[in-house]
Amino acid sequence: MMTIIDSHSHIDQLEDLSGALIRAHEAGVSDIVAMSVDLDSMKKVLEIKNQCQQPKIHPALGVHPGKVQPDTQPTAYDFMRANIKEACAVGETGLDYWYKWVRDNQVERQKQKDSFSFHLGLAREFDLPIVIHSRGAWRDCLSMTRESGVKRALFHWYSGPVDILDQIIEAGFYVSTSISVAYSPESRRAMAHAPIERILVETDSPVNFKEGDISFMAEPKDVIKTWKALAQLKNLNEQETLDKVNTNAKTFFGI
Repeated sequence: MMTIIDSHSHIDQLEDLSGALIRAHEAGVSDIVAMSVDLDSMKKVLEIKNQCQQPKIHPALGVHPGKVQPDTQPTAYDFMRANIKEACAVGETGLDYWYKWVRDNQVERQKQKDSFSFHLGLAREFDLPIVIHSRGAWRDCLSMTRESGVKRALFHWYSGPVDILDQIIEAGFYVSTSISVAYSPESRRAMAHAPIERILVETDSPVNFKEGDISFMAEPKDVIKTWKALAQLKNLNEQETLDKVNTNAKTFFGI
């Protein structure tokens, strides 16, 4: 039976969680790396992990750059540290300069950098992989990750410049792609350039994607769409591509 790993999903945000997990299992999704974005999200993801047997849920604990709130951050950090042994990774964390309130505001950018620094330090301390959101901030994310000494880093849904992608690969890090690899020029350019040995597939569900003229809300089973679109883009055999992306996910997350 075909099995596949969704390396990045926000399952705590799915409207029909139980249905989505059943559909994922029936489609062949064996494992889901469940991202968190704030304190409530972390708690929910851990609860889901304890309640779900199939697919296997692997929590990642972190505060998304869009959710950084310095007043409540210490509580989230304390929770992460207290529950870090339950996590397969630190994340989702990183920087996002495309938010309107961050774009031209150095104070807001620094808040994100302070949060990202904490996550990098935690990943280094516990020798965990880190999952990085780097929209519009690819160079700064790479620089901070390199300087941190973290060994395993994944630039999720990478659609940034190819020259920075080369540096990510040179540093020994990974990238992932979503269903957008089927139609987004930026995603396709990046994934055409990245070596298959460093690519993971994901859904980032629940997110709206396109399939022709139709928009749909992704759920974990749709990682199959990502895998098949990637194989087509790379002009590789589907089974060969599946074997590689699954191996990459298992190696990166240690699952």
